[in-house]
Amino acid sequence: MTDNLFEPTLQSLERTGNEQRCIILIGYMCAGKTTVGKSLAKALNRSFYDLDWYIEERFHKKVPQIFEEEGEAKFRDLERRMLHEVAEFENIVLSCGGGTPCFFDNMAYMNAVADTYYLKASPDTLCSHVAMSRGERPLLKGKSPEELREYITEQVKLRSVYYEQAQHIIDINVLDTFDKINDIVQMIIQQR
Repeated sequence: MTDNLFEPTLQSLERTGNEQRCIILIGYMCAGKTTVGKSLAKALNRSFYDLDWYIEERFHKKVPQIFEEEGEAKFRDLERRMLHEVAEFENIVLSCGGGTPCFFDNMAYMNAVADTYYLKASPDTLCSHVAMSRGERPLLKGKSPEELREYITEQVKLRSVYYEQAQHIIDINVLDTFDKINDIVQMIIQQR
């Protein structure tokens, strides 16, 4: 890796206008990043990327499999490299994994090369969303409902220091209906 990871992207930003900058959505798992991201990309006529999906496509392994085989530290390094790769794409909306902003210089990098939006949700909202889509989330495996609530509350508290560095903060505690998703998309568009 080069010493100055920002240099190529900063040069490309000088060549293109703000309209081409990547839009990055961050927040805790199940905050609605993918749902909002897809709607936002459609509204802005952009391509949508989910960083976890991108990693899975590039390496032909599911994220839980990478976690299990390589460990979290190696996954986070891989995630960082793929973030730098995808953030170079112009005219996209990117949703990141819940931990992406919390490692290395990822949050500073995202703010330097993109328009960043934190989809902020309360632990109660997140717990209800997680309960509906628990699936293969490696960090939640084997937790009881009580342990899950405690874990999410603690993680949101720890990660908020990173999330709140985003250029924009959108309260998504209302993200339960299609109309409210559209309201959030419109809020993001108006802030641009």
